[in-house]
Amino acid sequence: MLIESINIVLLGMLVVTAIAAIRLHDLFAVTMMFGIYSLLAAVVFVVLDAVDVAFTEAAVGVGISTVLMLATIGLVGRREQRPAHRPLLPLLVVVVTGVALVYGTLDMPFFGDPGAPVHQHVAPYYIGQSPEQTGIPNVVTSILASYRGYDTLGELAVIFTAGVGVLALLGLRRRKRPGKENRVS
Repeated sequence: MLIESINIVLLGMLVVTAIAAIRLHDLFAVTMMFGIYSLLAAVVFVVLDAVDVAFTEAAVGVGISTVLMLATIGLVGRREQRPAHRPLLPLLVVVVTGVALVYGTLDMPFFGDPGAPVHQHVAPYYIGQSPEQTGIPNVVTSILASYRGYDTLGELAVIFTAGVGVLALLGLRRRKRPGKENRVS
């Protein structure tokens, strides 16, 4: 009962933070709301015993994303410009996508269901075979480091590429120091 209460409170805080981020027009405040949202999401992952996902969310969501958004605010200014029209098409796309995602979850097994396919096939294999196959006694570490090593490397490559892409879009160039112009001899 305590875990369900904690989950409900965290979900409520996530909803309030998301609504605040949507309603605010000060981009600095919106950036802080997104940072708080990511921190709350990391706490949700910790409560769900997904500490590795929580660590990634904290590092990428709270850390890197917040820094990139603050750098963007430094370039574009702090106030949001009002749109010239009502954003009905984006709202429709979000609603349709949300309905499709909810519809896709209706066929899933319940959370923690021991009869779920993952508990019948995948988990017993990893628990029984990972110490012999990888030589790592901790099952979670063996899955993340050995079985999913290429996946983790791919995730890092995506994050690095996204960071380089954002820097390229922002047009950050090497600034010339005063008095150090290129001289033609």
